[in-house]
Amino acid sequence: MNKRVFNFSAGPAVLPVKVLEEAQRDLLALPGTGVSPLEISHRSKWFGDVLNEAIANVRKLLNVPEGYSVLFLQGGSRLQFSMAPINLLRGSGKTADYIVTGSWSQKAVPEAKREGTVNIAFDGKPENYCRLPGEGELQLTSNAAYLYYASNETIQGVQFQGEPGDGSAPLVCDASSDILSRPLDMQKYGILYACAQKNMGPAGATLVIIRDELMNAAPENLHAMLDYRVHAKGNSLANTTPVFAVYICMLVTRWLLDDVGGLENMRARNEEKAAMLYDVLDAHPELYIGHAAKECRSRMNVTFRLPDDETTQQFLAGAAERDLSGLKGHRSVGGIRASIYNAMPTEGVVALRDFMLEFAKRG
Repeated sequence: MNKRVFNFSAGPAVLPVKVLEEAQRDLLALPGTGVSPLEISHRSKWFGDVLNEAIANVRKLLNVPEGYSVLFLQGGSRLQFSMAPINLLRGSGKTADYIVTGSWSQKAVPEAKREGTVNIAFDGKPENYCRLPGEGELQLTSNAAYLYYASNETIQGVQFQGEPGDGSAPLVCDASSDILSRPLDMQKYGILYACAQKNMGPAGATLVIIRDELMNAAPENLHAMLDYRVHAKGNSLANTTPVFAVYICMLVTRWLLDDVGGLENMRARNEEKAAMLYDVLDAHPELYIGHAAKECRSRMNVTFRLPDDETTQQFLAGAAERDLSGLKGHRSVGGIRASIYNAMPTEGVVALRDFMLEFAKRG
């Protein structure tokens, strides 16, 4: 078996070893079927059970109330940039409010503008997306169709610790990089969606949780695959579902329930891991220059720069020698990005912290 490194990649990202081992065990042939999970039909009883468990696990973990549909779709967050306004904004005569706090929420805006009027309630670009809106800074629209935000920006490393807005408009949230990392009050959300490959599974599956009342109020005659109602009616089987990706998502949600003990425990783990790295940043601000304002720091993506390119390359080379992988920052920002999602073990964060302290001592 090849040696595993500590994978700090932002996505596709680290998965729980227990999940990988179970998938590996049955990869050639699932018990009782003689067929690989990479080969089996999305209409099979086996996958029906997998899909139903994945949905039930998500409902339990997030305490999803009645009146919401849980869907497993495709297309990632980028398709949801379009699907949400197509279903909620098109033909409504209303305005959609957008909070722009980083690269991903910024990319959602042009897609929404194709469907109706968009109001930028906050734009962090002038400050290079280093912070979130403060109290009183949101310029909200009366009777908005919805309020859109990304709960965690992977590139800039800023994260909402609560829901923004005044509660008057349904929330549409891109939770791609912090889904299932903490409890949420789902009743505040109109749509919560997340591509799987950052914190929940492999690329190919997209979780959508949508309030039925909003879903059923969408315009008629939408393109079928862009209509949430079609997917809900078909129990996410309106087209060939990404079977293997959903299977891994099911195993991850099972791991969160059975091994971690739920999202309160997961939140505590994530806060502990993040604090280890931010403590080093705060202790050595002349070397590790954090991107995000302290009060807006992400528990999922720790972003920082070093004084110059040469020092950055030395840091990355030293990290690689210690089997610390995937730390190079996004090309649009540079520097270092340590993605410490749910499945990143504490041992990996300890190893990175110890290397950062050692690197700081070199002077």
